[in-house]
Amino acid sequence: MRELIKTIQNIVQKKFSEDSSGHDWFHIERVYKMAMHLHSIEGGQRELIELGALLHDISDHKLNGGKLNEGGNVAYQLLMENGCDPETASRVKSIVDSTSFKGAHVKDETTSLEAKIVQDADRLDAIGAIGIARTFAYGGHVGNPMYDPAIEPKLHDSFEEYASSKTHTINHFHEKLLLLADRLHTNEAKKIGGKRTRLMHDFLESFHKEWNTEIE
Repeated sequence: MRELIKTIQNIVQKKFSEDSSGHDWFHIERVYKMAMHLHSIEGGQRELIELGALLHDISDHKLNGGKLNEGGNVAYQLLMENGCDPETASRVKSIVDSTSFKGAHVKDETTSLEAKIVQDADRLDAIGAIGIARTFAYGGHVGNPMYDPAIEPKLHDSFEEYASSKTHTINHFHEKLLLLADRLHTNEAKKIGGKRTRLMHDFLESFHKEWNTEIE
């Protein structure tokens, strides 16, 4: 199993080494390390968490041309091609399929502890200082404007609506990032998420003051 994990790590690192959207190898590495930290406190089957963390973005709709719900199948196929047993590959597929945020009004489908840990780790990397940086990196990558006061945020009712939405970067905080702390599963992630969310609120307060040329 250790050899399989190392092989998958090498494949993923090569695939994402030149990404400029905020979903690069360093993001995946941070998610992996955070998942290992959560695992050390919360438990769960380590190997499933490792593989799920490494493969969680293997075919994300933001990176694959807009194809929804493809990540799990790609992860499963990659694992099978590299000698994984079908049961493990199937369990990792389930983790990958349930990791992504799919809209403010779309219920999370995570069931296993391993899936909850990987999802928490991924969401923690979407908030706080790194989350702010990644949000603007992705907004620039897809050509979204930084901010447009005339366009209000929208809380989406379906994955399809959320995935096809095009708006400005500041709205992304209200449509997703500020919602994540309340959707974390593990106690350790909730503690970390609370601190990172407060940082984002402080950032947005300063952003809007500067946008409106408010001099303190």
